[in-house]
Amino acid sequence: MRVIDLITKTRDGKRLSAGEIEYLIQGYVHGKIPDYQMAAWTMAVYLKGLSEEETIALTKTMLHSGDTMDLTRIQGVKLDKHSTGGVGDTTTLILGPIVAACGIPVTKMSGRGLGHTGGTIDKLESIPGFNVELTKEEFIEQVNRIKIAVAGHTGNLVPADKKLYALRDVTATVESIPLIASSVMSKKLASGADRILLDVKVGSGAFLKDLDQAKYLAQLMVAIGNSFNKKTIAVISNMDQPLGEAVGNSLEVLEAIEVLKGKGPEDLKELCLVLAGYMFVLGEKVQTFQEGQILAEEIISSGKGLAKFKELVEAQGGDVAVIDNYDLLPKGSENLQVCSPEAGYIAKINAELIGKASMILGAGREKKEDKINLGVGVRVLRKIGDKVAKNEVLAEIIHDNPQKAEEARRLILNSYQFSPIPVSKPKLILDVIL
Repeated sequence: MRVIDLITKTRDGKRLSAGEIEYLIQGYVHGKIPDYQMAAWTMAVYLKGLSEEETIALTKTMLHSGDTMDLTRIQGVKLDKHSTGGVGDTTTLILGPIVAACGIPVTKMSGRGLGHTGGTIDKLESIPGFNVELTKEEFIEQVNRIKIAVAGHTGNLVPADKKLYALRDVTATVESIPLIASSVMSKKLASGADRILLDVKVGSGAFLKDLDQAKYLAQLMVAIGNSFNKKTIAVISNMDQPLGEAVGNSLEVLEAIEVLKGKGPEDLKELCLVLAGYMFVLGEKVQTFQEGQILAEEIISSGKGLAKFKELVEAQGGDVAVIDNYDLLPKGSENLQVCSPEAGYIAKINAELIGKASMILGAGREKKEDKINLGVGVRVLRKIGDKVAKNEVLAEIIHDNPQKAEEARRLILNSYQFSPIPVSKPKLILDVIL
């Protein structure tokens, strides 16, 4: 088998066998195939695509390139949830406790975040003392005891993805849907859960801007999950504006606690109830999504979701006092208000620019080794459809650096577009792939 022949086949739109894909990936992981040949193949994939069968074969080879988590010692149907990433995406911190409060095991392994803010584990680290570095034994014991654990990846999970992603990042092939699907699903499958819920974001603040592309990705990931006998559901949600108000690590933790207290922004609550509804279906707690949504509302209103969050924080060494005293969370030393330049209705918000503003403040990472500032970020106080007066506060910047805050303020102002006539609020849930 010659690598150049396999590159040629993909370039010409011909299909590779599972064996040929395995030869390529294994050869690359073990250093037998050089970067320049793999770069040529990923570009061929970007331009010509892969079939569903090829994408499943690619996922399988990547999955078996390293360790996998064996969670069979955890009793019950184990659930995992993954978001493709957006601006102000705090759902995991809310969903996990809601689902675990019903006795369904939630096994969440997360990487460090790259982009606008940290990942889920970075956010949790803004709670003083919270330990995300659990061993496999600690992780399993904790899920059996309290039904939830959130930790960084342990072991050498999916080394093929790490190597392939680094190559895609510098060869303009990140946006390939089959390569995204195999990357996400190989990691989810390696993490050992029985059922998977995917929140696929689309819009200005998401990786994918086009609804058709988002649907294609969602359908492909659901097909991959189901082909491994891991029941998978994908919800496609709108990211044309930040979700909730908070964009920043400790700010998002605070907002998650508020939602678990039955307060918090309506859009964030709505999405969490929808996602929880489908997680309850996956966990076989209810027959229908509607029943699941009602159950999620009951878990919040009864205080059981908040109690489970407190249990999670306590189990992983965090200071539970933060739940009632937000001053214990890290917070930037200064506030800067962003005021509306005109009166009217908010027609658009470019969520990507809000995300970039939070990056400038230090809330996110551009490179893995970057340190993040857990206490800074943006609070988006006015959203699409809201009526505003001239000089009304649109957003608030929480910062430690006036120069960076001014740069962020300009970006936030540029993200808003206004209309003299009323604008309807955007639909949040765009599709569900079962």
